[in-house]
Amino acid sequence: MSALATDTAGSAPREETQPGLLERLGDRLNPLVVKEVRQGVRSRIFWVSFGLMLLACFIISMVAYVSTRDDGFSTQGQAFFFAFYVCLGMVHFFIIPYSAYRSLAREREDETWVLLILTGLGPRRILRGKVASFMVQAGLYASAVGPFLLFSYYLNGIDLPSILLVLGLGASWLFFLTVVAVCAATLADGRIGRAMVNLVLLGTLGLALLYGLIAAFALSEQGFRSIVRDDDFAIATSAFLWAMLSYGWLLFETAAARLSLATENYTHGPRLAFTLQTLISGVLLLGLWLTDVRSTGNATGASMLGCLHLAVIGIFVATDVDGQARALRAATRPWSLFRPGAVRGFRLVLLLLLGWTALCLVFFSMSTKSDASEAHLLTVLAAPAYAIFFLSLPLLVGRLPRSDRLAAPAVVRVLFFALVGLAGALLPLLALLFDQRADDPLVNLLNPFIGLDNFSDYDYSLNESKMNLGLLACVWVVATLAAFSADRALVEREHRAHAS
Repeated sequence: MSALATDTAGSAPREETQPGLLERLGDRLNPLVVKEVRQGVRSRIFWVSFGLMLLACFIISMVAYVSTRDDGFSTQGQAFFFAFYVCLGMVHFFIIPYSAYRSLAREREDETWVLLILTGLGPRRILRGKVASFMVQAGLYASAVGPFLLFSYYLNGIDLPSILLVLGLGASWLFFLTVVAVCAATLADGRIGRAMVNLVLLGTLGLALLYGLIAAFALSEQGFRSIVRDDDFAIATSAFLWAMLSYGWLLFETAAARLSLATENYTHGPRLAFTLQTLISGVLLLGLWLTDVRSTGNATGASMLGCLHLAVIGIFVATDVDGQARALRAATRPWSLFRPGAVRGFRLVLLLLLGWTALCLVFFSMSTKSDASEAHLLTVLAAPAYAIFFLSLPLLVGRLPRSDRLAAPAVVRVLFFALVGLAGALLPLLALLFDQRADDPLVNLLNPFIGLDNFSDYDYSLNESKMNLGLLACVWVVATLAAFSADRALVEREHRAHAS
């Protein structure tokens, strides 16, 4: 015992303690969140914005106290709530998203992005940490303005559910704008391109701030009770929330794919998000249709909007670089449509277009019929034909010449919008040159705007549609031939890319 005491003299035994809950959560937390939050709260822009926001809220609260002190019953809560929310909106809808953009853009400009990649976190986790860190900073701002917003409730004129509704929709709008800003930081590599993206983002955030404040004023003015009684408003609000969440997820995956290496399966995330967005939207729309059967005109609108969405997003999916890394070439499984390559992206978009058309036909069969049902059916079937044709045409034009410049993704995307615009403007002019009406059905058969309008037109005096199945078949034949030719051109170019 004495020897043991002598050996351990001067050193006290250490007891091993189990880490606490906060320590365990800190170990699992994305380390980039901690780094960005610490760096953000130490920055000058944070304290300047935080101080000015609190000062503005304090001045508004003093004005509210003075203006309501002598009133027996005040009903000015809605006006002062909006005044407090303007202070919060300036930070949430402009400063936070732009700070997120500058944080990622600075990493790429200072060439410190490579150091972040070497940490082993990966692009997706790094971007997730960037977004989460600015959401934490936004929470700090909101916690400071929260007591002032609650103070407006005690001034009467606004109920607590209306406050919560405005704050909830504002939080989703904040998240969407932050993801958009982070995605914008990955778009350009050169100095001129970054300057252009910076200017466009500033204008976009300015408009987003204006729209967010207008929506907050309208919601707080009407009140929660009058809003929930309107079923159309509930549907529009749910659709708005779903659009922000789904498009935010899609943009996030796109940004992660742009920062990934060419040897990685970088297209899996964006294409999976694109597919699930389409499928879930169809399921939600089907559920809405089952609860309240709509007219055939709504099926036409669903077809046109869905095909427009799939065509615009699809041109970005179908303009991937030709070929793929050697490690990714062996797969010919069904889910290989999510792998890199323009041909696989093009085929995925075609499948989604056909699936959406089938769903819209189900909507049409469930709808209440009317005299113009035939015209609505023709429109439901014509919308995907136009989408397939104008999706295939720029791919075919850009890849037929053996020039890598014309086959570049940016050039093909510009061709898509240019060809759509030219078809919508030149075909009516051509009809006028031949002494025909500007909306002549034959001349404008391939016009995506007037053509769709002609298919949806119904002459009640003659009790017949303006277009017929023969003209619809012509559009589908042209679209099928264009899609087949574009697919063969993409396959041929991918084989050449693998051989080189």
